[in-house]
Amino acid sequence: MTAGTPPAHDASDHPTDPRAEYWKANLRLLAILLTIWFIVSYGFGIILVEPLNAISLGGYPLGFWFAQQGSLYLFVALIFIYAAMMNRLDQKFDVSED
Repeated sequence: MTAGTPPAHDASDHPTDPRAEYWKANLRLLAILLTIWFIVSYGFGIILVEPLNAISLGGYPLGFWFAQQGSLYLFVALIFIYAAMMNRLDQKFDVSED
């Protein structure tokens, strides 16, 4: 080691920061849920609309239903799923407000 050069640190020298792990888990959850929403709204509502239109739901073609209402219902459901999963994550990292 030469003068003025800081010593090299191995990643195992420092314990993992729980705040960074919490943030990583939060971002991972968001990425998964937004990917699901994207696949349903874009994939089912735009790309796969023709094959899905062969199926009827409540008298409407399924592709139309996904484009107009299905992705909105799914988004609301994903909000509730996110809230429930974040409550679990908060308890895991001991940052729960309960």
